[in-house]
Amino acid sequence: MSRKRKVRNYDDPLRHPDHPRPVTRRDFLSQGFITGSAYTVGGGILGLFANPREALAALSPDLDNLRQGCGIAANGAGKIPFICFDLAGGANIAGSNVLIGQEGGQQDFLATMGYSRQGLPGDMVPGLTDPVSGLPYANFDLGLGFHLDSAFRRGIMQQLTPGNEAFINGAVIPARSDNDTGNNPHNPMYGIARAGADGSILTLAGSENTDSGGNSMLPMSLYDPELRPTKVDRPSDVVNLVDTGDLVGILSKDDATAVMESIYRLTDAKMGRVDTQVTSDAVIKDLVKCGYLKAADIADRFGGVPIDPGDDPVIVGPTGIFTDAEFNDNGRDGSEFRKTASIMKLVLNGYAGAGCVEMGGYDYHGGRRAEGEVKDFRAGRCMGAVLEYAARLQTPVMIYVFSDGSLSSNGAIDNTADGRGKGEWVSDNSSTAGSFFLVYNPGRRPTIIGATPEEIAVHQQIGYMSADGAVQRAATPAANNVPLLVNTVLLNYMALHGEQGQFGTVFPNHGLGNAALQDSLTAFTPICNGTIANPV
Repeated sequence: MSRKRKVRNYDDPLRHPDHPRPVTRRDFLSQGFITGSAYTVGGGILGLFANPREALAALSPDLDNLRQGCGIAANGAGKIPFICFDLAGGANIAGSNVLIGQEGGQQDFLATMGYSRQGLPGDMVPGLTDPVSGLPYANFDLGLGFHLDSAFRRGIMQQLTPGNEAFINGAVIPARSDNDTGNNPHNPMYGIARAGADGSILTLAGSENTDSGGNSMLPMSLYDPELRPTKVDRPSDVVNLVDTGDLVGILSKDDATAVMESIYRLTDAKMGRVDTQVTSDAVIKDLVKCGYLKAADIADRFGGVPIDPGDDPVIVGPTGIFTDAEFNDNGRDGSEFRKTASIMKLVLNGYAGAGCVEMGGYDYHGGRRAEGEVKDFRAGRCMGAVLEYAARLQTPVMIYVFSDGSLSSNGAIDNTADGRGKGEWVSDNSSTAGSFFLVYNPGRRPTIIGATPEEIAVHQQIGYMSADGAVQRAATPAANNVPLLVNTVLLNYMALHGEQGQFGTVFPNHGLGNAALQDSLTAFTPICNGTIANPV
């Protein structure tokens, strides 16, 4: 007699018999005992400016010239916005989601055994055609190849306005990392900041109260204590962290700005006649004066302006990326959507240079395949929301997706509706791991390097797997070294700006070899010349 399996709530905590009891915050996050929060400061002010990235607050000219000295950056610093998704626990990326092939690229397909290991039964492998839709299982609607029934792909496509997928392309990097640990130095955001990304309010937005701002660590060679993220885990925190004070409510925005400017001028004059009798006298005076100048700048930028992501009709509402019901849902979906909306509003409007959306519960092996499909679909919707928001703002964006390790299937099939007839995930397996990035570019699809289909294929897949679905460690420096995986992502970010020639100067001791090797690790031709104000 067959034993009926108990159906569990997919968002309940994961209790694996082969795992120790969770102890650290990272353990609790990856196994779904807690949810990942989002960190950001402020939101965009799309309703105030036609193009927020080109707009600067109208402070008096003499004070406007002092912005940079006080660390008040122009919106976005002209660099491509960057958002990474940290899927805590060891999510599936290769095969069932993003296609990873042998040495010839994504369409140099693996053996049936390799795809079985990656959760695909023999009648769903790339190279075959879906009997229902008549479409090939190897799908390239997003430029980068996904399995036709990939949960990531289905989620992304649900959020995109039809036609916007034509302006997206990407690359995949087969690369091992340790399973079930936050000690992998996956997070690239500090390096993105070193490459020039910045925002008018802060440089980086993280998702946990850690040095990296996420579940995984950052390469310590990139650490800068001044870039540590600020905590926000709901849209109300976005509003509260950009506080213009009661003065804006009493006076008009222009009058409130004028008052703050006057306070700055009085303070500046007073400071010139005061000796603080402290060794760092000049530093103290600059901090005091800049505090008032920043207050004037905040009053001018945000006074009377709704900055809650939930009030942005592009994000929420009848024509928004999320419906009101989805955004205000009390379950895990609503929580992840609100988090993603806060990060993307901040970064894509130029108020932060880069952000991280951390999502927990991706240690989803040991149960039905359905659980992984549901969680991957949710993550795909969040990725798609970022790409769709970029399309509506007509600004480029790069998203990067990574996880701590991966997992494998033994070929047992889950034929439930959510399981979709795919292989169940039974164990952790770092050899099937990989990361990928997608780039949206308004006006044209980003171009993969290469003059022939063969050259394009090996630039779109940076590295390769063996026929049985395992990462080939000698294929690239990134394949078996997580810090070098991060450096490969940073090289590709700089290449989008046409600045790959400066990579060795910005990141000395990078470990990616000479210029010829770096060229082989680069996916795209530039989409802008230095800044997004100069498209190519």
